[in-house]
Amino acid sequence: MQSIPNCNQFSINEAGCDEAGRGCLAGPVVAAAVILPDTFSHPWLNDSKQLTERRRELLRPIIEAEAIAWAVASCSPEEIDRINILNASILAMHRAIRNLKVRPGAIIVDGNRFKPYPGIASQTFVKGDSRFGNIAAASILAKTHRDEIMRNLATQYPHYNWSKNKGYPTPDHRAAIAQHGTTPHHRLTFRLLSTQLTLF
Repeated sequence: MQSIPNCNQFSINEAGCDEAGRGCLAGPVVAAAVILPDTFSHPWLNDSKQLTERRRELLRPIIEAEAIAWAVASCSPEEIDRINILNASILAMHRAIRNLKVRPGAIIVDGNRFKPYPGIASQTFVKGDSRFGNIAAASILAKTHRDEIMRNLATQYPHYNWSKNKGYPTPDHRAAIAQHGTTPHHRLTFRLLSTQLTLF
């Protein structure tokens, strides 16, 4: 695989942004912002969903070590329930941008929805995580940091198999909710069970 080029196509110190966990039933939504140097290249760099878990985990320290700046932030399940998942995803991205140690000259975001960040030009790109290196790097950091959170939570709530399903709506996760109920980490505004199951 050839490394995705043009990490700073639109501006010097351009930040790529992406999130992980929008479709989950439990856990936070996590976003990352990454500014890569023009010289950064890696043959595995791609949309995190196109990579194996092992490759994502191997890329994470490389990106963190070689980035000009990077930051990760999140919104809790309570925030997701209060403001909805789209607004929470955007808020998490804004938090990540704010936490960057270098102020970006521009922001590019995976997807087609974003709220302007004060004082910095931004642009959205559908499938941007497979088109731009800095968004791909952000997708990898968001995904690996969120997976780490869910693995840690799994030690406290072993019934839900979060170490494997990471909070996504898998049959085993929904079956565990039906049997054991919800936790403080579940998103109560989401459809937690299939139509065939009922919470008691």
